Amino acid sequence: MKIYRLKTIQNLPISKNHAWNFLSDPKNLKRITPDYMGFKILNDVPDKMYAGQIIQYIVTPLFGIPTKWVTEITHVDKGNYFVDEQRFGPYSLWHHKHFIKSIENGVEMIDIVDYKIPLGIIGRIANPILVAPKLKEIFEYRKKALIELFGPYSL
Repeated sequence: MKIYRLKTIQNLPISKNHAWNFLSDPKNLKRITPDYMGFKILNDVPDKMYAGQIIQYIVTPLFGIPTKWVTEITHVDKGNYFVDEQRFGPYSLWHHKHFIKSIENGVEMIDIVDYKIPLGIIGRIANPILVAPKLKEIFEYRKKALIELFGPYSL
């Protein structure tokens, strides 16, 4: 069983509280997801996440095929980190940790995604060709969107 990892780090010139308030509101996911993904939350969600929260959405990650995705917020340490895990969707495993820590003149945000692709050898072949590049593209879009929203980080 092959589990892959994607790790991204981004610094922003905002307070830890501001970063947390933005990132912990599930409705803001659409603002930092590429439009072509067709991201749409299907269920009512409160403004702030909580452990045990289920979020259902539609995404169109590859080939224009809409995919229903259900995640659960499994861990929340308010202001510091949260974890979402896929309960139903395109991956055999999706475990996404979001960390926020204060640094000089802003925050450092770290995303760590551990994922497994279904379909055995076909999935292992598809990862470097399709899946990993698409995930990197989505997270690069997220970085750019956050810079547009909050400005670039500089010392």
